[in-house]
Amino acid sequence: MLSQAMGAMLPAALAIALSPFPLIGIVLILSGARGGRNGLLFAAGWITGLTVTAALVVVLFGGADTPGSTSSAIADWGRVLAGGAFIVLGARTWWKRPRAGEQAEPPRWMASLEDVTAGRALLLGALLSGANPKNLVLTASAATAVVEAGAHDVGLITAVVLFVLIASCTVLAAVAVHLSGGQRAASFLDGVRRFMVANSTVITVIVLLLLGANVLGEGLSGLGR
Repeated sequence: MLSQAMGAMLPAALAIALSPFPLIGIVLILSGARGGRNGLLFAAGWITGLTVTAALVVVLFGGADTPGSTSSAIADWGRVLAGGAFIVLGARTWWKRPRAGEQAEPPRWMASLEDVTAGRALLLGALLSGANPKNLVLTASAATAVVEAGAHDVGLITAVVLFVLIASCTVLAAVAVHLSGGQRAASFLDGVRRFMVANSTVITVIVLLLLGANVLGEGLSGLGR
């Protein structure tokens, strides 16, 4: 049961972990004057947002492991709609990508992240993980998949914890590298930031299209049961 649940939630967890903008954001926060403290708070907020969202989905769709139930049908239709939306969003993102010589505009929330306050770092982490529409859908899909796999009690809690840790691995890794200290750590993180900025569109499109196809396929498969 646990291995099946982990396999079901792994694609969504990796998609969240590989999202470019949160990783760019945490690197910018870590480069600030109080980077270590604010980075830890951002990571705490990030983990809290994912955990709360996953827990709510598990409670709301606790009956999704019963084929033909209302919870199962809602979950499958939700996957179909979400998968289709991901594919459309991926195509739209590619269509509106910066052309040669153009520079992508960073999101507004990235402004002045080096000077972010402790409270804002915590809140920003929670909002980017739990309230971000893409992450919200991915977390809901993963948590529902865990329930449908038949995980209960300790197995269910373990699967959710593993999902949160995998989805948070890049943020946690960035904080760990920063806390290790030294110029090499700062140079490495800056290199990661520059790579993510330069390739954010391509990474986002690939993640959206692959996850869209995966989620859509799972939804259609569930409706066909």
